[in-house]
Amino acid sequence: MQSKSTLMPMLIIGVLFFIFGFVTWLNGSLIPFLKIICDLNEFEALFVTFAFYIAYTVMAFPMALLLEKSGYKKGMAVGLGVMAVGSLLFIPAALSGEYLLFLLALFSLGTGLTILQTASNPYIVLIGPIESAATRISIMGLINKSAGVLAPIVFTTLILSDINFNQSVELIDKNLLAQQLIEPYIIMALILTALILLIKFSPLPELGFESDAYDGVSILSFPRVVLGAVALFFYVGVEVIAGDTIGLYAQTLGVQNATSLTSYTMLFMVLGYIVGVLFIPKYLSQAKALTYSAIVGIVLVLGVAFSSSSEDYISAYLWGWSGIMTLPNSVTFIALLGFANALVWPTIWPLALNGLGKHTPKGSALLIMAIAGGALLPLAFGKIIQLSGNMQLSYLFGIVSYLFILLYALRWHKKISW
Repeated sequence: MQSKSTLMPMLIIGVLFFIFGFVTWLNGSLIPFLKIICDLNEFEALFVTFAFYIAYTVMAFPMALLLEKSGYKKGMAVGLGVMAVGSLLFIPAALSGEYLLFLLALFSLGTGLTILQTASNPYIVLIGPIESAATRISIMGLINKSAGVLAPIVFTTLILSDINFNQSVELIDKNLLAQQLIEPYIIMALILTALILLIKFSPLPELGFESDAYDGVSILSFPRVVLGAVALFFYVGVEVIAGDTIGLYAQTLGVQNATSLTSYTMLFMVLGYIVGVLFIPKYLSQAKALTYSAIVGIVLVLGVAFSSSSEDYISAYLWGWSGIMTLPNSVTFIALLGFANALVWPTIWPLALNGLGKHTPKGSALLIMAIAGGALLPLAFGKIIQLSGNMQLSYLFGIVSYLFILLYALRWHKKISW
């Protein structure tokens, strides 16, 4: 898509990416929260991620068809409306304390985000030169993960500031705790409704695509897209494990304010995105950045599994000996995974969509469906914990994900035919 100025579209899509981040990374705080009020074990609590991320798989292609008929601008407004409804569903869920209602609300939020993600990611890829697409996505990632830093802090401050998660569960008034969700989600619904008006009256143009020679060809005929979706499946899974289970793991170690720790993972993701903005494509190609990300991820997973769960000298070195809470070394390595994960999404998208032409919307939908990794892999991780009884060593599961990412970086993104 050619445009004299990309500033206004970037600003509008940037607002949407902030919403993506804020809503998505609230899950890391919701997991230990719902674990208490709904009397869940670790495996059951991780259905929070399943309900949210499975929406991307179930709804991706229907939403792609919706976008083809309605256009991207109207589709984005519909997505925000669905998210507003999902936010309001937290009211009956909080009043009843029914876990299934919470999961339905999360599925609704995920459905709305599916529409927005399917529309916004191609925008960022195609709004300028393909060689610098990773830089533009990194800028969006900075906005997205900055919201991810804020969301757990806001959640903990507004809802959990008076709750001691280390006291006996029997001493916590679960009904009162659940009802503290109502006001924040009403506010969220109002903000989402206001954003519908922003999108409706904005000058956001529709996407245009260059002609191509692939009319009538199935999207599955493009190996770099299909294999890109495979790599993204494993990436989103390990990203969610790093972001949404850090609080759960820290809770088992008795760390105070465990529900806020997703912010630490997001902070390192922000640092990773800054590296992307500064170094891609001037010093690093998109493929090399992806390669290094996978290698660093493998090293850090080994650090999580085999470092101390009691000592905190790594955390003290990173944050300083005062001012910011120090964490056990194994928890710090989980947070550091955010740095390894940051540039995976920004680099896979342009490598996968390059040259798709009119097939770009369907290619985007296929990549969005890969977000199902955030639904399935954390559940698999939870089952491994349940079977092994050792949450720390269970993080070795992440090596599988980084190996698939490494394969895409080294070989799969170059495939032009099966």
